[in-house]
Amino acid sequence: MKSTIIRHHHTALICSDYTVSKKFYTEILGFTVLAEHYRAERLSYKLDLGIGQDYVLELFSFPNPPPRVSYPAEACGLRHIAFVVENPAAWREQLLQQNVVCEDLRVDEFTGKTFFFIRDPDDLPIEFYEV
Repeated sequence: MKSTIIRHHHTALICSDYTVSKKFYTEILGFTVLAEHYRAERLSYKLDLGIGQDYVLELFSFPNPPPRVSYPAEACGLRHIAFVVENPAAWREQLLQQNVVCEDLRVDEFTGKTFFFIRDPDDLPIEFYEV
């Protein structure tokens, strides 16, 4: 019998400023704090975030992490994270009202769905994609 992946569990992110990133993901994007731990031996926080009670993001802080490489050319590895929303235009407007810089709305040439990107406090691209 072949084993199969059941579903995505979570995505882990390392942030440069824990307080700023925690506020961004909880207060701006609306994620739920499921658990928060300080690991003194590593001088590191670990924050489990959910959409409701569904665990989706793990936010870490470490002393002096190197910056994310994105420009002038994208590096190998994680390109962006994406979340499904019912109305990308409404989400974009809501984020703009909270002073979040948003790219213009675009339409996926293959699916016809609307989407747009923002960047988190550490410049990680985040996509909001129409359901």
